[in-house]
Amino acid sequence: MALAVAGLAFSALCAGAGVSPASADNTKGGGNDAEHADHFLSARPENLVFGGLPIGRPPLLTVKSGETVAIDAIAPDGSANATLDPVSFFGLFGVQPGEVLPDVKDFWSSIPNRPAYGGAHPLTGPIYVDGAEPGDTLEVQVLEVHPRVPYGINSTAPTRGVFSETYPGWRPGDVPVDIPPVPAGAPGGLYPNQRQHLYRTAKVKGREVVLFNDDIQIPTAPFMGVMGVAPASGTFVGSTPTSPPPASGVQSSNPPGTFGGNLDTKDMKAGSTLYLPVTQPGAQFYTGDGHTAQGGGEVSGGALETSLGGTFRFILHKKPIVTPLAEDKDNYYVMGIDYDLDRAMKLATANVVDFLIKEKGLTPAKAQSLASLAVDFKVAEAVDGTQIIEGVIPKGIFLKK
Repeated sequence: MALAVAGLAFSALCAGAGVSPASADNTKGGGNDAEHADHFLSARPENLVFGGLPIGRPPLLTVKSGETVAIDAIAPDGSANATLDPVSFFGLFGVQPGEVLPDVKDFWSSIPNRPAYGGAHPLTGPIYVDGAEPGDTLEVQVLEVHPRVPYGINSTAPTRGVFSETYPGWRPGDVPVDIPPVPAGAPGGLYPNQRQHLYRTAKVKGREVVLFNDDIQIPTAPFMGVMGVAPASGTFVGSTPTSPPPASGVQSSNPPGTFGGNLDTKDMKAGSTLYLPVTQPGAQFYTGDGHTAQGGGEVSGGALETSLGGTFRFILHKKPIVTPLAEDKDNYYVMGIDYDLDRAMKLATANVVDFLIKEKGLTPAKAQSLASLAVDFKVAEAVDGTQIIEGVIPKGIFLKK
């Protein structure tokens, strides 16, 4: 897959001039599925961290630029319940013991003996990239993503997601969602005032769908909610602008930042490419938080949380970027990240304008005009402390490639 990345990744928002991307033809081995990947990482407990992106954890793998890695991950729901083991948890929803992944059961058993960093996500990693240094850019090509189980969990509550009192847009007097409580012990009522919904997936008329109910089927579009590198030392992104540094000294996996992390951006499915600023030796890549389906915004505070596997190609570029960027065959995705959704919108717009000036040769006035006429700005996620607006720039409007 030849990617037109010279424009987006290495000039717009960069400190240096553009360079040409590495071609997929130059990789050793490789392929678009796990069978043909250069390396494989399981989601066994020793390959997982819980709730954070620690700096300097010994590498599970060190790969050369251009190599591919098949990575398994597990979902947080059911794998980290404080009182119910995974077989009991999923059994409440009719999942048979043989349908529960051994990785999930073994991770749950390991929790008392592992450090927890405050976030919700079991993450596979880190993967080091040979030669990666602060100031570089790590290109992550998402070659393939697949569910490891045919079900997932979504949670709702009267004050969850964008209705939570911790949501930046919450104001005193806001009315919560009218969701009646579930009888104690009933499936979907494991937490006070919160319901868990298990939905199965299946192939129907040739397409994979989420079986929401008898009348609603949602096309699956699996992606990893967390893809990130080890963050810069001594700086932390908290759940609020005034959050103190974590006692563990490790960045929580919950809020996304310039390191990527919990971007929860549904466009990062197979066929997309994510670019991340490197701030630590080796880059130190982590992934997890699989989603089989999600709407833009993830408004309930969760997607269809599913254990996924995927195949990724890592390419190192000796040029800096200052914020995560992405693309696929149809669009460029330029992100604005801030605690305030209005500020995230402004940052995304400024970054889009900057891209159009630097890469397409437009004047500032024309760049702002094109941004208003042709670029879609959408909420990628809004429930993880910091919030993300994506500026979606269609490649088809540019006649000169």
